[in-house]
Amino acid sequence: MRTGLGFSGTDGSPPFPPTDGPVIRGADREGALARRVTGDRSAVGIKDVAREAKVSVGTVSNVLNRPERVSDRTRRHVQQVIARLGYVRSESARQLRAGRSRIVSLLVLDMGNPFFVDVVRGAERTARDAGLGVMVCNSGQSVQEEADYLALFAEQRVRGALVTSADSSGRTLREFRRFGIPFVVVDRVDGNEEGCSVAVDNVAGGALAIRHLTAAGHRRIAFVSGPEHLKQVQDRRAGALAALDEAGLPHEALHELPTDRLDVAAGRDAGARLLGLARRPTAVFCANDLLALGVLQTLYTAGVRVPDDMAIVGYDDIEFAAAATVPLTSVRQPAYAIGSIAADLLLQETGEKAGEHRHEHVVLPPELVVRQSSTAGG
Repeated sequence: MRTGLGFSGTDGSPPFPPTDGPVIRGADREGALARRVTGDRSAVGIKDVAREAKVSVGTVSNVLNRPERVSDRTRRHVQQVIARLGYVRSESARQLRAGRSRIVSLLVLDMGNPFFVDVVRGAERTARDAGLGVMVCNSGQSVQEEADYLALFAEQRVRGALVTSADSSGRTLREFRRFGIPFVVVDRVDGNEEGCSVAVDNVAGGALAIRHLTAAGHRRIAFVSGPEHLKQVQDRRAGALAALDEAGLPHEALHELPTDRLDVAAGRDAGARLLGLARRPTAVFCANDLLALGVLQTLYTAGVRVPDDMAIVGYDDIEFAAAATVPLTSVRQPAYAIGSIAADLLLQETGEKAGEHRHEHVVLPPELVVRQSSTAGG
């Protein structure tokens, strides 16, 4: 299992090693653990801050954890003392007392894809506005790495998890449910009663792409797909086939070129295979924009004119789509909103009114953004 974890937030700290020292209770625990992890017996503790600020330990704790309970004047005074003394609180000690973490984990399929970067940005902003940090992990589209990271989240007892799952069978999430940690499925429609989900309607998105191409007169269309185990790929294919049905075209009109990954290199490889077909399609629908950009590179190098010789439609509408050599038509997903909504659903489930929470399954509509890659006048 890869161990590259990204942390956002300013007050998270790593787990502390076990010791044979005395049992420490109450507010003393935080300062003592801070000294233990640094190895510096003179490290500043919460009692030092209280003594210097001439307030109670409880007041310092409220400034750190429940600032709304403290007057503005007292809060500013305590914060100034904290800054002057260089006090850094122990998140692990705080979690031991409170019985809950302030860390939300976010597992995505591919941090190399700008779509997921925007999902992270949306989730992170919402979580940080609520005083929480976000731990971001990358499964690399691997079901095994997903399972490993979910096990890690359970070990760390995170507050909750946002998961873009690589496992269309749902097995890894079923295992994760046993630990009682709330989660939200991201970028996949999931009707499970044990968790929320938020995604764009990928079936509708696939249909939008193919309708656009058939309306332009294309009758032979390639579909550069992706790993078969990804539900997103399955749904986009289903939408494409449904649109062929609407147009009265046989499913054989869609020539699938599967790929092992959803990145530019895989798109270049698919583009080379496309050029090798005895009867070339006149249009290509790609399961995401990175694949589409790779196909575009290969066609451009081979002298194939886009869109005159071959039209291209991508999916996601990442920032690079509009900046491509030939601006890319794409099915837009509101990535930032997806991340923000997912984090908000998790906050509702883990907040003060968690008992009133009811699981929601938010499905957002896709939008076709037409540019030059699919129509000469785009």
